[in-house]
Amino acid sequence: MKTLVQMLGRLSGLLAVLLAASPSPSAAADSPTLDKIKSSGAIAVGHREASIPFSYLGPDQKPIGFSLDLCAAIVDRIKEELKLPNLKVNYTPVNSSNRIPLIQSGTVDIECGGTANDKKRQEQVSFSVATFVSQPRWLVKATSGVKTAGDLKGKTIVVTQGSNAVGFAQSVNAREQLGLNIVQAKDHAESFLMLNTGRAAAFMEDDILLAGLKAAAPNPDALLFLPEGYAKIYYGLMFTKGDAGFKGLVDDVLSKQMASGQFEKTYAKWFTKPIPPKGENLAFPLTDELMARIAHPSDAVD
Repeated sequence: MKTLVQMLGRLSGLLAVLLAASPSPSAAADSPTLDKIKSSGAIAVGHREASIPFSYLGPDQKPIGFSLDLCAAIVDRIKEELKLPNLKVNYTPVNSSNRIPLIQSGTVDIECGGTANDKKRQEQVSFSVATFVSQPRWLVKATSGVKTAGDLKGKTIVVTQGSNAVGFAQSVNAREQLGLNIVQAKDHAESFLMLNTGRAAAFMEDDILLAGLKAAAPNPDALLFLPEGYAKIYYGLMFTKGDAGFKGLVDDVLSKQMASGQFEKTYAKWFTKPIPPKGENLAFPLTDELMARIAHPSDAVD
């Protein structure tokens, strides 16, 4: 009996030593990105210049937005993990064409924008757990009498040339046999103009983009969303592919914010309240799809 007690004591002691020596999940794995940040004393944060409300330039021309607030919490964790309280943050503007190459080259450590996570992009870069869920939606004039997508049967609708919405509109038209006349405008401004002047009964595009256009309109209440939403598009913070240590840190920060309620407070700040520079309110509350990802954080895509 004495021998058994001594053996259990030794095992308990060994377990205590192992637990004490175990690093936090975010720092447990080797991370080339964290090594680079530690050796340089700086982190390169990629941001967009006009992706309201995710990442854009504020009145003082400094980057602000929902994704920038999330990244600020990640930078704070990095300062703590690497014991670098004076870590320098270098902001680098990115666009749709160069954001992935800048991540791949190591010029940008993390992109804090509004980038959609999909399987093709996952072959080139990694993404955090989802921070936003978008869907292609229909925007119509409130006085049009159109209440559902079915009411668009036989009407002219507009999409923007080169947008993913072109394919979505064609697919919906074929599947639901709506007989739509699908017109492609040269840019979002022209598409929006066609809707407002009555040359198109509806404008299909990413819901948050439509929300921004609606909020900036002279009379936002004159426009409304139809209830139908289509394929889910997941946004995430983007960083170099295969860096498990860095991804672990980023996901841990975001998951803890989601569990604590801080993520929802940050979301409300940018999507349901007046924001710079003109005090517009996107009036875009949390969707059921994003709530599901807040409850169960994941970087999975459909």
